[in-house]
Amino acid sequence: MPLSNLAVRVLFAAAAIPVVLAAVWLGGDALAVLLAVASALAAWEFCRLAHAGGYTPFSGAAIVVAGLTPLAVRGYQAGDFVPPVLSLGAIGVVGVLTAALFARGPTRRALGAAAVTILAVLYTAGTLSFAYALRYHNYVIEARAGTALLFYPLVLAWSTDTAAFFAGRALGRRKLMPAVSPGKTVEGAVGGLVVAMLVSWAYGRGVLVPYANLAMAPWTALAVGAIVSVATQIGDLVESMLKREAGVKDSSHVIPGHGGVLDRLDSLFFALPVTYFVFTFPHVLIPVMR
Repeated sequence: MPLSNLAVRVLFAAAAIPVVLAAVWLGGDALAVLLAVASALAAWEFCRLAHAGGYTPFSGAAIVVAGLTPLAVRGYQAGDFVPPVLSLGAIGVVGVLTAALFARGPTRRALGAAAVTILAVLYTAGTLSFAYALRYHNYVIEARAGTALLFYPLVLAWSTDTAAFFAGRALGRRKLMPAVSPGKTVEGAVGGLVVAMLVSWAYGRGVLVPYANLAMAPWTALAVGAIVSVATQIGDLVESMLKREAGVKDSSHVIPGHGGVLDRLDSLFFALPVTYFVFTFPHVLIPVMR
């Protein structure tokens, strides 16, 4: 008897969650490899959507570079690579444009191919690599501190999505962006925002303080929660826009019962870099003296 879609989703989640938790806790190579695999798959899906939408990116190059990017970030953090990561990105751009010059030329939409290829890498690996940066934010060494920081945007993204879904079902009346995602409502978006702000405050007090020796002032926690929640919801809408332009329901079926990597990580593509950026501001994270 075949398993139901819900059963497949639950079984996959039960197997995948311990792997993710272990990789985040261990950090280093384990986290970099996990991010590399996710980035390569996400870039593959992005290029599939691009092809369905009429674009012709250099898919192979995008997948390879996306997979290597988190490893390069890991190598740079560990001192194995001398050139700054930014210079590696610039070299990548030069390489893509060179390939466009010789492989496409002016008559085969070379500029569009190069632009979509670069966007594929930046949108996937470029954003997911901030997970590694959060895990080692300000040279965090203790596993529990880095894990607590990295899980902050993950918990807020999950809280936002869950609260928006239930608030939308219970209270939803006005469509948020019907041309992009017909099921999302203004009431759902507001519900997700409010819950994320409260979760941010609770996470700061209940997780960051005891496990990372870091605190956020109450109003700061609420504000950061709102910012990350908005980023999360925009990330979700952007991926919906990409799928709608490509004319598909799911980015792929690579994850049993869950669709594609883009479908599962769309919120984090925006939440991770935004969280890291906000955490770099003075007085957002306050060291707790013990």
